Amino acid sequence: MILVIQPFVNREQELDFLNHKYAENSPQMIVLYGKRRIGKTELIKKFMEDKEGVYILCTNDSEQENIKEMKDKFASLTGKNYFRDINPSSFYELFQYLSEEMGTKKAVIAIDEFPYLIELNRGVVSVFQKICDELLVKNNIFLILCGSSMGMMETEVLGYKSPLYGRRTGEWKVSPMSFQHMNSFFKNYDKTDLFKIWAICGGVPYFLRKLDSSLSVEENIREKILKKGEVLYNEPQVLMREEFREPKVYTLILKYLSLGYNKQGELSSVTGIEKGNLSKYLSVLQNLHFIEHVLPLGKRKGGIYEINDLFFRFWFRFVYPNISDLEMGLVDVVYSRISSQINAFYGKQFERLVIEEMKTGRIPQPFPFTDVRPWWHKENEIDAVAINHETKQILFTECKWKTLSSRDAGRVIAALEKKAEYVTWNNDSREEYFALVAKKIEGKEDLRDKGYIVFDLRDM
Repeated sequence: MILVIQPFVNREQELDFLNHKYAENSPQMIVLYGKRRIGKTELIKKFMEDKEGVYILCTNDSEQENIKEMKDKFASLTGKNYFRDINPSSFYELFQYLSEEMGTKKAVIAIDEFPYLIELNRGVVSVFQKICDELLVKNNIFLILCGSSMGMMETEVLGYKSPLYGRRTGEWKVSPMSFQHMNSFFKNYDKTDLFKIWAICGGVPYFLRKLDSSLSVEENIREKILKKGEVLYNEPQVLMREEFREPKVYTLILKYLSLGYNKQGELSSVTGIEKGNLSKYLSVLQNLHFIEHVLPLGKRKGGIYEINDLFFRFWFRFVYPNISDLEMGLVDVVYSRISSQINAFYGKQFERLVIEEMKTGRIPQPFPFTDVRPWWHKENEIDAVAINHETKQILFTECKWKTLSSRDAGRVIAALEKKAEYVTWNNDSREEYFALVAKKIEGKEDLRDKGYIVFDLRDM
């Protein structure tokens, strides 16, 4: 059997943060969290490669089973086999033994999926507060509490009312990798194909590694996503069952969000869920970062809901509606059906990429932005509007997932200038800029000479 070792990609910022905190000569309690499959475990293990310590993966079996696992790990860390024989009544008592054995010796204790312990016993958060306050202050322990349940980590661990509030010495939310790192996974792809992969998987390492870089994008969709039996074929359903008590209801909501029913009234009508109940479900989805509520620039109402996990967007748009045919193995039929729709999907994802690149500064900024978001009003829509509240500068940006001739690009910019007149924001005193970002633009330099900001995929 050939063992394929997956390369560790990116995460320089996260590793720098962890190593910087590790270098501090004091006990640490670091909170690390992020959605499932995002790469938290690989990050922790990479950080621990050259350090003494133990990695503990919690389960939802029972509190005693988790204590037993910790006893084994603490025995390995200290070299004291008596850890395996003791019968501590709580995590606090177990950490008492560890504190006495470690003294001032430095070590990493990484507890992954900490929310499982909270589900088993809500009081465990107070127990770990006591561990931090009374035991770890005596040691040089680098404690990491890690979790995938975003809502639970943000409320039960990081929240103001949490017993652990104020105990953490650092926190990091692990996010998907950016478009610029796609070529680390698919070195033989051009930028167009790299974008398509990003649009499908959204920079989540687990999803990216389930694809095959020797296949084309289209072949990966057919062979690795649409084919029954492959991991990505039903991965969202697996995650939904893990995360929700009513997965069918949340699946229904996400299905119709993917189909464009993105206002609460529309969703209520199409799903049959009463508005009051729907608000609760949408709130849960937001708290767990499955969806986001997007307001147009300058508005406090009139927003829409969108799925913010890119793979979930793709899966609910193209896999779930065709699941009956795919269960019968009709991959060719389904792919033929979706192939005429997928370019429009890429177009919407391209808008999302441009906004992300604008926020991070990877698309050069004519001025420092204080806000970047879409704008729409009635029949008019602008893909991205960036503003600076202090300087009253504003940038209007149009995104096109297509190849534009110089003449076509000029027409798009002219239409953008016309739509900008409808944007109500410091109209009498603002300084306006206009940008066009597309898949490919001919005659970019001529447009730039006229004062427009023009970029295409080749510039990213």
